[in-house]
Amino acid sequence: MNPRIYVLTLVTFAFGSGAFIFAGLLETLAADLGVTTAVAGQLQTVFVLTSAALGPVAAWLFGRVDRKIMVVAALTLGAALHVACAFTPNFSSLMVLRALAGLAGAMSGPAASVAAASLVPPERRGSALAMVSGGMTLAFVVGIPLGSIIGSVFDWRATFLFAAGISAVALVAVLFFLPRIPAPPKREGGGDTVKVLLPTIWPFYLTTFLTFAANMTLNLYIAPIVRVGAGVTGAGVGAFQAMIGVGSIAGLWLGARAANRNAGRNWILQGFIIQATAMSVHFAATHHVLPSGWPSAVLVALGIFLAATALFSITPVIQSSLIQATGGAPVALALNGSVISVGQALGSTVGGAALAAYGVPAIPGAALALSLTALTTLALLYPRPLAPQTGAN
Repeated sequence: MNPRIYVLTLVTFAFGSGAFIFAGLLETLAADLGVTTAVAGQLQTVFVLTSAALGPVAAWLFGRVDRKIMVVAALTLGAALHVACAFTPNFSSLMVLRALAGLAGAMSGPAASVAAASLVPPERRGSALAMVSGGMTLAFVVGIPLGSIIGSVFDWRATFLFAAGISAVALVAVLFFLPRIPAPPKREGGGDTVKVLLPTIWPFYLTTFLTFAANMTLNLYIAPIVRVGAGVTGAGVGAFQAMIGVGSIAGLWLGARAANRNAGRNWILQGFIIQATAMSVHFAATHHVLPSGWPSAVLVALGIFLAATALFSITPVIQSSLIQATGGAPVALALNGSVISVGQALGSTVGGAALAAYGVPAIPGAALALSLTALTTLALLYPRPLAPQTGAN
């Protein structure tokens, strides 16, 4: 693997850590700023929505800018905003700062992915993209828990300073070790690559949207699912949550190998079948169809692992397909990132609605419905391999 890919992994690690760094101290933050926990949770909503809305816009505006410059600008902006968040006097200003931080994230993620794809030969592109995506996984395994520990020792403001420090380290690494990466030349004949190809590539986005929605429906409400399906509560839930991280690492490794050999449509089809199977396990567990006690707990843990593995084995393949189809257009990956964010928002909404209306057993049923919809979409609409483009806007 090109050592510079690890630098770009550090970039996504910084972005992922900064995005969720305060999650473990949400109640403390809310009490200190005089708002409810539910209102404080909107700090994450505004971050995600800003990132989703402005990602494609930023990619279009700065599509001709050197990728290194884009990453440097995003990390600099992100670090400065994290510091500002640490010293903000009230909730309103913190909300504005989090919205601006979403813009920094919208700039850094797609730029890092496009840069990674340009630093390796086509046959290694899948591994490079999986490695860069792994920075987000590493954030959930290392960065965010460390932020929670630091915040519990000091206070919630220290978590933002920690996030700023991670961004600063990534910035130094990029400045010293990442080469200049000019934007690819315009495609012959002019026109915007994504706009031209959208009638063909939109199933990529719909598939991504549905699969992330299905997983978020499950993952956000993993504690009540584990309680009802496996009979585990309290600290024991953490062991089940850890299976998400383990599964995502396994999925990225498998997805990288699949993308390297252009596995494409059939590989994603298998991933969706595994995802639907995992959701079915949770549905059976919460409806007490499975044997009670440790057999149910083991199967629930396996279902969590398989759902995460399926999701992250699909992601590098779709990213690689988009890069191949659009010639690495930054807007293409930025739009994919936006679709992921909107899918996660839908999943959390669907899961919450199912819980409120029918109780915990309805959550995996809703996730299964989304997964089966994704599977049907793939079977009917997902394009066969496209002819690669030589340049992008």
